[in-house]
Amino acid sequence: MARPLIGITSYSEPDVSWGAWTLPAALIPTMYLEAIERAGGRPLLVPPADDGVEETLDALDGLLFSGGSDLDPEVYGAEAHPETNGMRPHRDGAEVALLTAALERDMPVLAVCRGSQVLNVALGGDLVQHLPEIVGDDKHKVTSGVFAEHDVDVEPDSVLGSLIGDRAPVKSHHHQGFGRIGAGLRPVAEAEDGTIEALEDPARRFTVGVLWHPEAGEDARLFEALVADARRYREERRG
Repeated sequence: MARPLIGITSYSEPDVSWGAWTLPAALIPTMYLEAIERAGGRPLLVPPADDGVEETLDALDGLLFSGGSDLDPEVYGAEAHPETNGMRPHRDGAEVALLTAALERDMPVLAVCRGSQVLNVALGGDLVQHLPEIVGDDKHKVTSGVFAEHDVDVEPDSVLGSLIGDRAPVKSHHHQGFGRIGAGLRPVAEAEDGTIEALEDPARRFTVGVLWHPEAGEDARLFEALVADARRYREERRG
């Protein structure tokens, strides 16, 4: 049986270096690809694009919205905080459009870190642009380029809770968080400092967003659930 095709959103950067070359390139950490492959899916890179959203979704069975840099606050009607950086407006617009269209189809979606923020914003929510000002420390991103480790408490009656239990260790690398929660989304996990760490939409088949990086850990259950739901979605679509 053919593996479900899982699109993974990616960067599209003007200057990427490898070997003798420095060229524009679409890229994503291979941890995302490996996580989907281990879960039984076939990963496909989805760089940001101005059009072709429906054509892209026609080819896919599920979507993984990957991590990355801060969203441009203009997307959710705010001014940039001094600590908000690395913005990629083209990627923001493309991913909001792709996610909105995927949700209209009830396509399975797993949104990781930045991806979960895209999910919240696409449904009318906004972001806390610098969590240390709220929680008093930087435990969610202690050192740039190194994952911070902490636990999260998970609502046991949630999709997430059914997969990873009511408490789980996670790897984080974010300084932003969820502000106003988007329409239809339910907060389903918290860190010890009260930071909301995960959202899901109980009205959809599989729409889960986590602020942490499951691809950097050993627990494959989120990716296995995404691939399993993507397989069912494909079968239902093909009738």
